[in-house]
Amino acid sequence: MSSALSTASATRRLEGKVALITGGASGIGESTARLFIKHGAKVLIADVQDDLGHSLCQEFDSQETLSYIYCDVTCDSDVQNAVDTAVSRYGKLDIMFSNAGISGKPETRILSTENEEFKKVLDVNAFGAFLGAKHAARVMIPAKKGCILFTSSLVSVCCMGSPYPYIASKYAVVGLAKNLCVELGKYGIRVNSISPFGVATQMVRDAFGNREKKEIEEIISSVANLKEVVLEADDIAEAALYLASDESKYISGINLAVDGGYSLTNPTFSSAMKSLFS
Repeated sequence: MSSALSTASATRRLEGKVALITGGASGIGESTARLFIKHGAKVLIADVQDDLGHSLCQEFDSQETLSYIYCDVTCDSDVQNAVDTAVSRYGKLDIMFSNAGISGKPETRILSTENEEFKKVLDVNAFGAFLGAKHAARVMIPAKKGCILFTSSLVSVCCMGSPYPYIASKYAVVGLAKNLCVELGKYGIRVNSISPFGVATQMVRDAFGNREKKEIEEIISSVANLKEVVLEADDIAEAALYLASDESKYISGINLAVDGGYSLTNPTFSSAMKSLFS
């Protein structure tokens, strides 16, 4: 390895930064928290999963590195308290990663979609993201710097036959991010979203009837465009790391699809042609 590459690999890309990650006790949020800490950040994870949150914190030496706070992202006072706690505990807030989300029921037919289910999913995924951004902006605007990230989904890029509440909520997150990018840019605040393809997190496994992780990964890989590699939560964390770091200092307003090119292809025609000549 060259000395330049060796130096780059050893660089702690978030040294001195403070991050708040909602939904940080499991899945993509947990992977991101671990990676951010590895790169020098101090992290506050906000979640409703107390046992998982406290268990994760116990793996680290002290609250100076990682701490946990209960936070229902649909509750304004909870989100306000999480942001204020990050600032009081660590002195500032550099990165707000609004990652908390739910998939909702797997019903994909509009006539069978329950009204209350639609409201519930949007409340967590879209309204929760709005509250996270609102309270982060409250402390970032005076500082004239900051990074706000959202976890959206590939359903915001291409139609995948997903449940309507989930689709609507993830489109809303992308729209929120783009509008925030325009408003907050004048204060030096960058805003981006990440749209992953299928990742076998516990939430996704639950949506598939709590099947084994390997089985879900095999199902996802079978329909993926990019073969011979499996998309994992750590890969989304790496995307978040890049967008949160100074390496992306002039990137704002993008919706980064981490999908191995899935959104660029429609296999329907090629499948039909193969069936004709098979």
